[in-house]
Amino acid sequence: MENFICQTCGTRFAPSLAPPPACPICEDERQYVGWQGQQWTTPAALAASHSLRIGDDAGFLAIDMAGRFAIPQRMLLLPTPAGNILWESLSLVTGKAIGRLRAHGGVDRIVISHPHFYTAMTAWSEALGGVPIMLHAADRLWVQQPTRAIEYWRGDTLSLGRGITLIRTGGHFPGSTVLHWDQGPHRHGALFVGDSPQVKQDRRGVSFMYSYPNHMPLPLADVRAMAQRLAPFDFDDVYGFSWGRNIIGGGRAAVQASFDRYLATFGDDTLSNDAPASRKRA
Repeated sequence: MENFICQTCGTRFAPSLAPPPACPICEDERQYVGWQGQQWTTPAALAASHSLRIGDDAGFLAIDMAGRFAIPQRMLLLPTPAGNILWESLSLVTGKAIGRLRAHGGVDRIVISHPHFYTAMTAWSEALGGVPIMLHAADRLWVQQPTRAIEYWRGDTLSLGRGITLIRTGGHFPGSTVLHWDQGPHRHGALFVGDSPQVKQDRRGVSFMYSYPNHMPLPLADVRAMAQRLAPFDFDDVYGFSWGRNIIGGGRAAVQASFDRYLATFGDDTLSNDAPASRKRA
């Protein structure tokens, strides 16, 4: 029995004697099957061909895949007042990475923004002692390796206590999630995002897409709903999905300008009038 890993999206599947017939995440219109067809690897083969990069990304312990493999997301260890949170997941788990996480106080829970980043979340949880994995229930059908460690949450917000809030932004996936920390590393609030919204390459704003690789924009209604769910929260920094792709300082203004630009493009300039006069940090 082997845990086969999709080489295009990096998702690790439940043990099986042979590779799955297809990767449902890549066959979905938000993703794609590689041009050479569906290809698989294994944890051992991936460990032999790749390694993890471990370092600092704008104040946090960060981990990502060295070299090119699947989607280039990175994990962050967030030492929050509500416990140490591992934000996102990767396809490869190494003893060195686990050791570094433990040296920084360990991990109390794993939180993942959306299904494209579920990857080897079960293996990370097991390696860290069975810590809970928090996913939005709206996306549970995309889980390819179920585990008792998964805790599904519902609704549009979930307070983890002491200024940490999970927010369902929706859009890219129905359960797409961001994490808001009322203080953040610089004491001015921080927002941690995946693809909904996604920090742009120029790091001057964010974008809103149903599919990034297939260039499918989100419907206007989804973007308005995302803006309304984020409206009550203040933040100065926005940490994007990959290493260095962050907006440090001026994050709230950059996100608001991006919402306004998108909505104006589709003929709707009412968002600013709908937004509350003040936002909260908790």
